Amino acid sequence: MTTTTTTTTITATMPKAPPHPLRAEAVRGFPPLAGIAVMVAVGVMMIATARTWQGDWAETAGRMHDGLLMALPIAAAAGCWHGGRERRRRTEELWGTAVRPPLTRLLASAVPVALWMAVGYLLVLASANVATWPYAQGDHPHLILVPGDTAALMAAVLLGHVVGRIVPSLLAAPLLGVAGYAGLALLGRNGVQPLDPASFTLNGSWPVWWQPLAMAAWTLGLALALTLAYAARRRATALLPLAAALTGATLLVQGGDATWQPDPLLRRQVCDTSTTPAICVNARYGDVLPQVTTALSGITGRLRGVEGLPVRWADRENGPRADEAQLPSLTPVGWSLVRGRLVRPDRYAFEAAYALSDRGQCERQSERVMFATDAVMSYLLAPNPFRGEFDAIEAKGNAAARAHLRANLAARAKLAGMDEERRRVWLSAYFAARAVCDDEGVPSL
Repeated sequence: MTTTTTTTTITATMPKAPPHPLRAEAVRGFPPLAGIAVMVAVGVMMIATARTWQGDWAETAGRMHDGLLMALPIAAAAGCWHGGRERRRRTEELWGTAVRPPLTRLLASAVPVALWMAVGYLLVLASANVATWPYAQGDHPHLILVPGDTAALMAAVLLGHVVGRIVPSLLAAPLLGVAGYAGLALLGRNGVQPLDPASFTLNGSWPVWWQPLAMAAWTLGLALALTLAYAARRRATALLPLAAALTGATLLVQGGDATWQPDPLLRRQVCDTSTTPAICVNARYGDVLPQVTTALSGITGRLRGVEGLPVRWADRENGPRADEAQLPSLTPVGWSLVRGRLVRPDRYAFEAAYALSDRGQCERQSERVMFATDAVMSYLLAPNPFRGEFDAIEAKGNAAARAHLRANLAARAKLAGMDEERRRVWLSAYFAARAVCDDEGVPSL
């Protein structure tokens, strides 16, 4: 009984192990606030531009990467402010007497800020992808840029932290943030653009698998080299991360076009062949095809049985082929396509009908051909919601304008009043002549 009581008393009076310095720094004070700051900055930017990316995986990834333009300077400024903490508290001499070496003290202070910056950015990234998922119309999430972006944020914190310890000024942090914006702008304009961690343009391409790793080696290697050169007892250890940084930079600069690969979805079409012409959209937006088919159903219904038509509407990166008509583009997201839905099917149909009867590649058209084209457009879109305002303008114009309007109205009425067989023959002749720019072959009305 006595032994048990003694053991319990000794155990109860033993002191608890002190918390790890990293844990103490990470759960309170400035680091969480820094993470919240970058999360708010990038999050507000994403919310403000949600119309232009929500529903498109590629645009979501690209817009999140664009967020580095504001996140990197914030990270550098936050690291710089935290690095000058001991100077502001006037505790530098006290820390100089600590048992832990300078490098350990620096990392214990800087790493929590870097981790919180990464966490804040990744939370916004995850939220943006969750917001895109219900409206996605094809494609898949693009996360290939995440390793390089996260490494760049953490590197910016380390670089800023070292600057904050070296520069004895309260203005060092805001000035470093401003310098960060200017530096990113300069990197994006000259021959060292591949070294800019915030530089990226979709243009139908994605980086190869090793590009983000090389970017991470370049940014983190440079930051670690500077940190070791400043705080390590053996400064020669800075040569190893410096070598990694130079290797990554060399790969990025000399890689050139080899660091990018075309998006295979942009080169593939998804088609509905049940209509004439067939309707083909870019594979990135394959799930929008039923909406496009519905929007164009009035046109394709009126063209049933007509010959001489283009084989299909197509949305190709380099424009339609000789036997195709240009499908109105679904990009940039936020115009025709918003959160996976066509916002103006009537306008989309108008643009598709115009592309179908467009003779812009031919020489100047005669007035007779223009009357015929106007009549075809009006028939395909009947009722035409966009022609009325132009007619109203001509009706209020001079005598020539009013005469032109009367001729147009007469041509429209004649085409609309034909029986189905005769109109089908007339439209077949019209589109056959259109295909070869034969003005003489266009039948009169």
